[in-house]
Amino acid sequence: MSSWSFAASIPVVLAALGAWTLAGWLSYANWRRGPNRRGVAWLEALRFLLITALLFTLLRPEWVRRIERKERPEVAVLMDRSASMETRDVMVSNRVSSRAEWIGLEKQKQPWRPLEKNARVALIDFAAKPPGLDKTLEGTDLNQALLSLLDQERNLKAVLLLTDGDWNMGRTPLEAATRYREQSVPIFAAAVGRETPAPDIVIESVTAPAYGLFGEQIAIPFKIQNHLAHEVRTSLTLSRQGKVETTRELTLPPQAAVQDAIVWSPTSAGEAELNLRVPVESDEALPDNNEKSFRINVRSEKLKVLVVDSLPRWEYRYLRNALERDPGVDMNCILFHPGLGAGGGRHYLSAFPETKDQISQYDVIFLGDVGIGENELSEKDAELVRGLVESQSSGLVFVPGRRGRELSLLKGPLKDLYPVVLDETKPEGIGLRNESELLLSMRGKDHWLTRFEADETRNEEIWKQLPGFFWCAAVEKSRPGAEVLAVHSALRNSWGRMPLLVTRPFGSGKVLFLGSDSAWRWRRGVEDKYHYRFWSQVVRWMAHQRHLSEKEGIRLSYSPEVPELGDTIFLQATVFDQTGFPLQEGTVVGTVTAPSGRKERLEFGGVTGGWGVFKTRFTPQESGRFMVDLASERAGRQLHTELIVPEPNREKKGEPVNGAILREIAGLSRGASDSFSNLDELIQKMALLPEPKPLEVRTRLWCDPRWGGFILFLLGFYWTGRKLAGMV
Repeated sequence: MSSWSFAASIPVVLAALGAWTLAGWLSYANWRRGPNRRGVAWLEALRFLLITALLFTLLRPEWVRRIERKERPEVAVLMDRSASMETRDVMVSNRVSSRAEWIGLEKQKQPWRPLEKNARVALIDFAAKPPGLDKTLEGTDLNQALLSLLDQERNLKAVLLLTDGDWNMGRTPLEAATRYREQSVPIFAAAVGRETPAPDIVIESVTAPAYGLFGEQIAIPFKIQNHLAHEVRTSLTLSRQGKVETTRELTLPPQAAVQDAIVWSPTSAGEAELNLRVPVESDEALPDNNEKSFRINVRSEKLKVLVVDSLPRWEYRYLRNALERDPGVDMNCILFHPGLGAGGGRHYLSAFPETKDQISQYDVIFLGDVGIGENELSEKDAELVRGLVESQSSGLVFVPGRRGRELSLLKGPLKDLYPVVLDETKPEGIGLRNESELLLSMRGKDHWLTRFEADETRNEEIWKQLPGFFWCAAVEKSRPGAEVLAVHSALRNSWGRMPLLVTRPFGSGKVLFLGSDSAWRWRRGVEDKYHYRFWSQVVRWMAHQRHLSEKEGIRLSYSPEVPELGDTIFLQATVFDQTGFPLQEGTVVGTVTAPSGRKERLEFGGVTGGWGVFKTRFTPQESGRFMVDLASERAGRQLHTELIVPEPNREKKGEPVNGAILREIAGLSRGASDSFSNLDELIQKMALLPEPKPLEVRTRLWCDPRWGGFILFLLGFYWTGRKLAGMV
């Protein structure tokens, strides 16, 4: 059965009819007036045909064909076979079973038999992982599964979807539901599983650093989710090759997540494979997600630190002693004493480093109560410090004092590095009669720099009990992009509490501001317990990015440190020539070898400034170990290292069913959605469906390119005929 269908309104039809009548009269009149009536008749007939075709197109015609279905209609049962269906949260015969097991049992029972009276029933699996498939390709594309079925079956009556609704690949399945609605094929969805999380404790993530230093404490952040309805007191165990390294007691609130860190002190250097584990509770449904394994490269090296100050105040003396006694730090210091010149002695430098190669060795620089001026730092020195932080990923720590010399730094090259805005009307800072303390901010409570105890509550109590201060710098507010870790316990201004411990990234490095000169007082009653640990953590945190991978004369840093599949990884190489100067000219090339063996060539572009910095980027397309080889022929430097891209875990077990998306799919396609326990009711609704309507195929002539090409051909033929006939 075929027919024409028009989508034009009545006024458009009347206008087209009038235009068509007028065109016919004009063609007839031109034929009567023409000298060569036979030739003019052909041209006018062709023009009238063209006008008729154009006006016919304006009516938006469609050729409709209705095809009667003679074969039996089909009902498809789509069954989810993805890894998320292994979640055990379905009750079967008074025991907890997995979602996949429930589908297997239903497949044996065949509850869809009543549908076979009026239709063919086809059982189709989707999202099953083929043997040997790379885990990076594993996932559920619900939209594609539905579209593939619609394209393959021409006489589809309805679809029964048995799934948990967990789609993690491809486009939204609502697009497929829209096409099902257009084809009048309803989708009936049974949500297999619970709409609330299964009773379980799961270690969701472990974000370990790429490397740690031997003999130091390494903080390993983690996130644990408790899906149980009661509080759990448990222990978190960190093991290395089956041997327990450290244990931490935890209290997991009901139905809540805990984010914290466990501190590990490695006893040997080398690559360590570690395991983080939480004991399985008796009422857990999924005992196989209570542990995670990861790797950390433990290295033995010393960090280079430079301390610059003016007066030998208490803060300077105790800071110098703390860094000098740190076995992982190689410290130098400069003391610009007013009127006496540079100080001398063990580990003292007679002058500030004058060249880029001299200052490039330092990982962290401390600037105390010192500024730019005579017998202090010069503009050139400040430029070197800025370039070191910005280009070579070093750290800079500001520890101002009562002389107020930090204000002179704000007028030179270091003004952009300051993480706070100072009150220039109070250059000598603020002195108080009563003792004040540093009060941790929300960000500071869980920051590694301020962590004295693994337990957050205990750590906050320690900070409240630390001896306070009677002087601080006059700070107005923090600058954009800065993180405030601690504020003044008493002083406020129009911006809120005065920030005193603030960090901020600059270029590829980090900057820290401590607005008090009394950290040395933390030694009272406990000696170096907190004072040494704080400065030790500051140095290692600020120098961490700089030492991700290095060899003599060449360093490689990358961001993010723990990339995920699909992330763009930014690489920065710092190269020195054979004399120790930053490489000024030349090229750096690299090769990235993926776990599959595929190689990609990297061209590093040089960064202006003369710091020997070269940058590039690449995006990993698979997970696993990536081998990175760098070479600079001009400098004679080579570096071999590796990057680890963790495998993505798209198919998460223990997650609740996505009932919302299933209800939307069913509603959009004019079907129904319900829980798996009401599967029989869904099948009864499907049995009451009417027979499929005749298949309707519409050819939209008004937007068909072939019809448009035909009209253009007639126009060209008509124009050619006019020229041959000698008509203008």
